[in-house]
Parts: sequence; C-alpha cells; structure tokens
Amino acid sequence: MSIKSYEGLELSTQILIQEALNRGIEVDVLDRDDNFIRLKKDNKFEYVKQASKTSADTYVAPLIMENKEVTKIVLKEHGINVPKSITVNDVNEAVKKYSDFVGKDIVIKPKSTNFGQGILILKELKSQEDYRSAVTQALKYDSSIMIEEFIQGKEYRFLVIGDEVVAVMHRVPANVVGDGVHSIRELVDKKNKSPLRGKGHVTPLEKISIGIVEKNYIASQKKDIFYVPQNGEIVYLRENSNISTGGDSIDCTDEMSKQYKIIAVNSAKAVGAKICGADMIIRDVKAKPDKKNHSIIELNFNPVLYAHNFPFKGQNRHVEKNVLDLLGF
Repeated sequence: MSIKSYEGLELSTQILIQEALNRGIEVDVLDRDDNFIRLKKDNKFEYVKQASKTSADTYVAPLIMENKEVTKIVLKEHGINVPKSITVNDVNEAVKKYSDFVGKDIVIKPKSTNFGQGILILKELKSQEDYRSAVTQALKYDSSIMIEEFIQGKEYRFLVIGDEVVAVMHRVPANVVGDGVHSIRELVDKKNKSPLRGKGHVTPLEKISIGIVEKNYIASQKKDIFYVPQNGEIVYLRENSNISTGGDSIDCTDEMSKQYKIIAVNSAKAVGAKICGADMIIRDVKAKPDKKNHSIIELNFNPVLYAHNFPFKGQNRHVEKNVLDLLGF
C-alpha cells in the first residue's frame, strides 16, 4: 500500500503510519472511519486506534482520564494542584449554587468530553441568565457538569509518552490579527484559507468557526464580527485554547522548565497512563512551581500527535517515533 492509500485518515494516524512504513512495519487499516490500524513486524502485532490508543495503556487509565471529576480526585490525592470545583446534574441544582460564584471567574464544562466541547468561561460572573445558559449548553454534552474556578495563566499541553515529556506546546485561543482594513469576519475567512486548516483532524490546524460562543466572547469585548481591528491588533475569539476549536499551537518544548515536565509525568503516572496529554495552566513559566502558580486542569487519554509535528510556530517533534518506541518497534 502506498502512503496515498492512507489519505483521509486523521493526520495523527497518517504520521504514525508513515513512520511505521519507514521502519519496515506492515500496516493494515482495519476500520478507516475509526482510524483503527494493525501494525505487524516479524511475529509482533499491535493494534492502534486514533494513533494514541494502544495496548501500552490499561483499560481503566482512559476511563479515569475521561471522567474529569475522578481525575481531579486522583491527582489531588497524589499532591498535584487542581482547580476547586463542584459537580451538578441539572440546571436547577446549578442555579442553587449561583450565589457561591457571583463575581468570580468560573469554567463550566461537561464531566466527560474532549476537544473543548461544551466548555464556557464566565469572567466576574454577574448574570444568572448567562450562568444558566452556560450550564444548559454544557449539559447538552453530558448528564453531569463541573463548575470550576478559573485559573489565571497560560495553558500548555504536555505530551507524555512512557516516562517522559516528549513535547510541550502553548495553545493560543482562536484569534485574528487586524490589518486596519478587514473586519473580524473577513479576517477569519482569510485565516481559514490557509492549507494548514481544515476540519476533522486531517490537517495540522482546524478551521475557525464563528458560532454563539465566539460571538458572545467578541461581544464581551464590546465588539462584533463587523468590527475592523487596527493594524497589529489581536482579537481573541474564544477563551479556551483547544486546537480543535481553531486555536494556534506554539511549540515550547525546549524552553519549558524540567520541573513542570516532572509534574506532567507524575500526573500521568498517578492515573496509570503511558500516553497522556496533560493540560497545565502556568502563571509564570520562569518561576519555580508552587501551589499558586500552576494547576493541572485536565488529562487527556487520546492526545493528538499532529499538533506537535506541525505547530503554528516551532519545530516538528516527530512524536510518532516515541509511540512506536513505546510499543517495542
């Protein structure tokens, strides 16, 4: 099979296949829609789904990471900083807690989703209507949601494979840079024309959408999609910085302190994960870690590989090699 035969698969799967072929490993695509492949060399077989779901991880490790509440309990027990939060099951239960959050910065998110789905951030909460709307939106993605304190700082994704951090990226929320001529809407359209952007994780970056979340966040800045930013003015379209919602990836593997990398590895070990994306908020990366300047906000059991190979800025980390090394190829 030529590499052309693998087009249409998720980009993470494609780069893993390419490296497998480079190593003389036979590749069978068992289910294209599910990105499920089999690797074979000599008498060794390995089954891999979506590039990072492998036999290296136990069955229970992804189940722990999938459940954000359980993840936080386990991490806290291991002395790792996590945000304070509560879990609720319906809108009425959430509304009863509204007074506890008035004036605070909070994050409302489904308990068990990935890729930033259903996550909304409310700053200096003033409106019960906005609060109720965010809760309702999050409940569309899960039967339980978490209302969590918002941690100030920059968000970083640490990719842990085996017992080491193999790549780190800073994720910048979806944004446009003004030229003094075009509107936000036009700048988004222009940015989306880049061949690096697409939909469905088959390109290095995802296209930027302008939906209700983006429009509300733009409105919170007293702007709308027809606003023309000044030359060089950066307008952020979302608060959360997931690559899957149009964010940009900035590689900072070499610049990141070893101390923060150790925290990421220990977080993965706490839940028994061999392949893990640890999302950490850091207030000041130049400062030593303490309880006030960093927090693990999420662990991801199916971290994308391609974002570390094709960052918006920075070098290719070839992380697929680490996956195959881990599997013994």
